[in-house]
Amino acid sequence: MKYVDEYRNGRHIARLAEMISREVSREYVFMEVCGGHTAAIHRFGIPSLLPPEVRLISGPGCPVCVTPARYIDMLVALASGGGVTVAMFGDLMRVPGSILTLAAARAAGADIRVVLSAHEALELALADPGRKVIFPAIGFETTAPGTAVTVMDAGKRGVDNFFVLSAHKVMPPAMEILLKEGTSLDGFICPGHVAVITGSSAFDFIPEKYGLACVVTGFEPADLLLAVLMLIRQVNSRSPRVETEYRRVVTRDGNTRAQGFMNEVFEHADTEWRGLGIIPSGGLTLRKRYRHLDAGEQFTVEVHEIQRDSGCLCGDILRGKITPADCPLFAGACTPDHPEGACMVSDEGSCNTWYKYHNHD
Repeated sequence: MKYVDEYRNGRHIARLAEMISREVSREYVFMEVCGGHTAAIHRFGIPSLLPPEVRLISGPGCPVCVTPARYIDMLVALASGGGVTVAMFGDLMRVPGSILTLAAARAAGADIRVVLSAHEALELALADPGRKVIFPAIGFETTAPGTAVTVMDAGKRGVDNFFVLSAHKVMPPAMEILLKEGTSLDGFICPGHVAVITGSSAFDFIPEKYGLACVVTGFEPADLLLAVLMLIRQVNSRSPRVETEYRRVVTRDGNTRAQGFMNEVFEHADTEWRGLGIIPSGGLTLRKRYRHLDAGEQFTVEVHEIQRDSGCLCGDILRGKITPADCPLFAGACTPDHPEGACMVSDEGSCNTWYKYHNHD
């Protein structure tokens, strides 16, 4: 409780809001690229504590939201073919594919099970050697080390019925794509949990190449307000750099042991992000030495992706061009109970967060 009290202390928060108001000298636009930050910003009402000149917008910070429809279609086909179990995280269940969700496929008889980790999926394979088990590996740098350790374990134990279908993404290339496409920003609230693994140095290219402010921050109200204050001061002093507010967890070099596991198992690859297209070096695929565990290499399925225009503007929301409330489907045809787009599915999706905290506006 002491930790929570320190970072949610009303006097501290009011003082930070006052300091921000005194520092404001122009309009500012800052983007967070972490779904946890998006949820925290709106859960704690951070925008209501900021002067109108300071605007926070959400980027592609939710791994479920950027998982492409083709990937979901492939999992549906694999799980529906017989003799294959897809063991996955529960938040993938309702992500729209081009035809079905995985929840609909399971209702139709596909063998789809919810697990809490890659290791749990491996245990399923070990318990039933006659059944092929596929783990859909999603997430950013935060979850990739766990997948890597499980792949290494399966390789050492000679498991021949466990496979991984990697949809792991890495954040810095996506941030750079947004800037190259012309997204107008003054700075980034950089993802704290990603930076625990990568280190804050992963974002050095942003001030160096693009002259934008960066602050790596935590998830409590005081963390977020202090990050905004630090960003404003960088902009005002015209001294863009990467600063770390989240120093109790994040270092400049990150978790080198976790990085070693990732580098052992994965290599960077051009990867599709839902709503953003192909991002060069934006994903992780298994290295050649582990390709015998790669479901994409070991299974052949036909996927006929159907392009449909539902009117969902998730791509523009992920780019920070519009807010969820600007989408014509928001809170009407698209709700958390009946999501039309991927941004509404996950608790960390921008649309889901806006529906939860701003639907009354």
